[in-house]
Amino acid sequence: MSGKVYLVGAGPGDPGLVTVKAMNLLAGADVIIYDQLASPELLKKARPDAEILYVGKKAGDHTLPQGGINQLLVDKAKAGRSVVRLKGGDPFVFGRGGEEAEALAAAGIPFEVVPGVTSAVAVPAYAGIPVTHRDYTTLVTFITGHEDPTKAESTIPWDNLGQNPGTLVFLMGVKNLAENCRRLMEAGRNPATPAAVIQSGTLPGQRTVVSTLAEIAKDAKAAGIQPPAILVVGGVAALRQRLAWWEKRPLWGKIAVITRTREQASILMELLAAAGATCLEVPTLEIVPPSDFGPLDAALHHLADYAWIIFTSANGVAAFFRRLFEKGSDVRALGGAKLAAIGPATAQALKERGLVADVVPARFYAEDLAQTLLPRIPPGSRVLLARAEQAREVLPETLAQAGVQVDVAPVYQVRKPQAIPEEARPFIEDGRIDILTFASSATVHNFVSLVGKEKFQELAQKAVVAAIGPITGETLKEYGITPHIQPKDYTIPALAAAIVDFFGQAKEEL
Repeated sequence: MSGKVYLVGAGPGDPGLVTVKAMNLLAGADVIIYDQLASPELLKKARPDAEILYVGKKAGDHTLPQGGINQLLVDKAKAGRSVVRLKGGDPFVFGRGGEEAEALAAAGIPFEVVPGVTSAVAVPAYAGIPVTHRDYTTLVTFITGHEDPTKAESTIPWDNLGQNPGTLVFLMGVKNLAENCRRLMEAGRNPATPAAVIQSGTLPGQRTVVSTLAEIAKDAKAAGIQPPAILVVGGVAALRQRLAWWEKRPLWGKIAVITRTREQASILMELLAAAGATCLEVPTLEIVPPSDFGPLDAALHHLADYAWIIFTSANGVAAFFRRLFEKGSDVRALGGAKLAAIGPATAQALKERGLVADVVPARFYAEDLAQTLLPRIPPGSRVLLARAEQAREVLPETLAQAGVQVDVAPVYQVRKPQAIPEEARPFIEDGRIDILTFASSATVHNFVSLVGKEKFQELAQKAVVAAIGPITGETLKEYGITPHIQPKDYTIPALAAAIVDFFGQAKEEL
């Protein structure tokens, strides 16, 4: 039984520009075949059991010839698998998607094309260059900057392009930049025409050089511009001086380390990346099942006996309900128990499951939660505390001293990863870190364990250190580090906002 192939555009590089349909297909694919220009972030949406194959091509280095890629698509589909062919930009704009579609059609393989945001439009936009503008031009032409070298002669109509008054966008043209500019000028294009070369467009490493058609090749070479890059020729290129925005975000050029678990890192990464930072995941925690489900399973059998169920983290909420559902029950098993959450993130985790916390303290400490609960829980009442296996004893001890019967049920345990991710290692070894973020005391201790105390102090001397709250801040001080940033609200959005404000103020002072 034949499968199906989806020729999917991954967009120009920024993973936020991928389409909803593309994301849904990635999440359900049996096989993902991707190229060099597709963002690695998109591959995180794949199923754990998906087969992921790289077939990237760059100048002088083809992992697999185009004919081999075509055959690979056919073979995987004939094996009855759902295949996503993930291509940078748009599959049908210099992406050889047409050739792949022809191969599939010839083999009788069903396929669909999912367009992507093409770099020909998006990359200039991220550089502050509109490819059309009523005051400049209503015409734009896309041209390959690197023709098939097997052609006997160029099929690009250089004479027409030289007389073309509109915007010209050359894709994949760094190698032939000087030659392409020369041919345009020989064909009649004014050497003084504004021109721009944009490298790694829409990505944190985007670099732009603006010059004239006569000088752009020399200036781009002097700036060290490397592929992938595009060339924009036309009056609109001069608008960058007024319209540049991507590089003006407050965290532009900053490298931030995120020490939360992989599952929890996404929100902080999204917020900092939206402000311009390059984010490196260095998980210092792994959330795994408790060593013994016995106490939790016993509590789940008689939830109706509890007056209150107390949650001290969003992780605890997720683990509690995962086990509840695994045991064949649902939220109705909670009966009339009231719910307490240590903070807004924990309360939000309950809300996502259709439940509203009856108590959330003003400050997100175990001490504050205990004091908030004491007037509401009569002595002799029975409560369930669903928490991490290793945790401070302040909450259960305070409640027990007031005559409350507290059943502690570990719902998860925290484990320390054994190594720094490879993609982050060179930045840490070279000390190229601008922002260090810590969302708990455990992230501090475990990060120090991963990199060593001396290296941590070295990094902290150069970087801005951000702690989610005072307890984490006190833990940092144990290593001789005073955090530069500590938000008033102990939440991830508040932490991200405080980091952005810190650097925004620093830029204003400059």
